Amino acid sequence: MTTGFGAIVIGDEILRGKRQDKHFPKLIGLLAARGLRLDWCEYLGDDPARLTATLARTFACGDIVFSFGGIGATPDDHTRQCAAAALGVPLELHPGAEAEIRARFGDETTPLRLRMGEFPRGAAIIPNAYNRIPGFSVADHHFVPGFPIMAWPMVEWVLDHRYAHLFHTRPEAEASVLVYGAPESTLTPLMEATEAKHRGIKVFSLPSIGEDGRRRHIELGVRGEPAAVPDAMADLVAGLDAMRIEWARREAGA
Repeated sequence: MTTGFGAIVIGDEILRGKRQDKHFPKLIGLLAARGLRLDWCEYLGDDPARLTATLARTFACGDIVFSFGGIGATPDDHTRQCAAAALGVPLELHPGAEAEIRARFGDETTPLRLRMGEFPRGAAIIPNAYNRIPGFSVADHHFVPGFPIMAWPMVEWVLDHRYAHLFHTRPEAEASVLVYGAPESTLTPLMEATEAKHRGIKVFSLPSIGEDGRRRHIELGVRGEPAAVPDAMADLVAGLDAMRIEWARREAGA
């Protein structure tokens, strides 16, 4: 089974609408720049039981997971504790994290600040160039702060130092047309037949109700192995023609 990439975005402020999540689109872009893609994303509030259960499940799934938020030392930060609970290990002050925190605060280092360096036993630190308060990795789960200015360089560091061997190993191409005057139910048999005939291809449909004054349409296309896309798309278009369904090439940027 191919290893996937997942994301967990944590915080009541996201679910209550006080802040808009920026990590989801950014992570898609960081992965895409390296020939990788995001397979799933989950949003969680600051609920320790739910977070522990989710992490127990994702630790067991074998995916590479980036978790954003909740690694501070305030009462609403539970991610470090929940990660340890999900793994069944204690929290310990990581020597590398302690060194970074002491270097950051000097004589103003306090027990509360050192608590930010308490990670699940066996964790490795993720450097934080912004303020030297590190994140941490356990196996293939990587925990970074919720602040984008810190989190995104830390994610890049993890990708480039841990997963360079995966870059551009999952090539993918895509092609599509715009279909007019046909419901998805009419297109479904053609989609199923095309997907069954071409291994490594996924057929997709994306309906539009006619935003921006454009005609109502369905973007119908294929994505998958680059070598298989042209033939699959040719079969899809031939099927549309056989059913006398109107279609048009997509304009660049549409």
